[in-house]
Amino acid sequence: MKLFDVYPLYDVEPVKAEDCTVWDKNGKEYLDLYGGHAVISIGHGHPHYVHKLKNQLDAIGFYSNAVQNSLQKELADKLGKLSSCDEYELFLCSSGAEANENALKLASFHNGKHRVIAFSNGFHGRTSAAVAATDNKAIIAPINAQQKVTILPLGDLNAVETELKKDDVCAIIIEPIQGVGGLDEATTEFFKGLEVLCKNSNTCLILDEVQSGFGRSGKFFGFQYHNIQPDIISMAKGMGNGFPIGGILVAPHIKSKYGLLGTTFGGNHLACAACIAVLDVLEKESLIQKAQLTGDYFVEKAAKIPGVKQIKGRGLMLGLEFDYEVGALRKQLIYEKQMFTGGAKNKNLLRILPPLTIGTTQIDAFIDAVTELVTQKV
Repeated sequence: MKLFDVYPLYDVEPVKAEDCTVWDKNGKEYLDLYGGHAVISIGHGHPHYVHKLKNQLDAIGFYSNAVQNSLQKELADKLGKLSSCDEYELFLCSSGAEANENALKLASFHNGKHRVIAFSNGFHGRTSAAVAATDNKAIIAPINAQQKVTILPLGDLNAVETELKKDDVCAIIIEPIQGVGGLDEATTEFFKGLEVLCKNSNTCLILDEVQSGFGRSGKFFGFQYHNIQPDIISMAKGMGNGFPIGGILVAPHIKSKYGLLGTTFGGNHLACAACIAVLDVLEKESLIQKAQLTGDYFVEKAAKIPGVKQIKGRGLMLGLEFDYEVGALRKQLIYEKQMFTGGAKNKNLLRILPPLTIGTTQIDAFIDAVTELVTQKV
């Protein structure tokens, strides 16, 4: 049987990983500055993480949500404390797309409306309503296009206000820092304006923290830079350090009832153990604070790279924007310098999403490598 061919693949097969280092099947060593799409938060193979998962697997790996699972409550308590979102309620699922899907569905249940507002260059997943709210027509099938979604320019508060006056918008969904789109972000004034407009129009404000959450931005959630209170927060990626887990945090004014949402695999024992381990390490090793400090160091050093037009993002969710497309540079970094980086919808942007454990010595090595390569190009 052949694999369904939907990914263009680099000729590298990782078989082993530790912290920020990955080894391929030939024993070649790579520096991971991408974390598998911002998934690796506490480093590959962190001892506490591995121990927690192994012990849980020895006990019980899975059972359904029809029975008690005290790990879910332990996870909720730890998450509430570390994120300072203790007043929210937690629903667990298995991916970022599923998290956004449930967030949009819950918003529509809550206020009985059906249209969604999203923003240019936003990315929210590849399923049903989530992909319809994504600004990329190439991945929206006709069945997804039936969803009622309006894409507005990021930062245009007047356009948002005009659409909300039609009184059919169930939710506004927005990333605090755009991931796939290219690390753009709106101003605090815009986010605060969205919060007010949503409250005045009975519209749910959904903050998509799938990529920016769990400390990557230098705060637990990216929206916390703007002092707002979303109605729903979606999360995944760094939440499980590689184990599939997602979830939404739901503000207390949105009421639950039996059957409203559901999942087979969400909140299973192994997933909870993985996320609890991540939260433990984030707290014990102060990785959120470290992400902010290391990110500041990266920005200072990267500003000296020849040809860098702009440095975008916060913490360790960063992008280097050049005046030219960086696809060839990414290949050089992989094959000549053995370093993983990421691309974006903005073809001129090199995305940097390393494990939050990365150190300044590794960043220096990357800066030197990029500087050498771009200097050769000039």
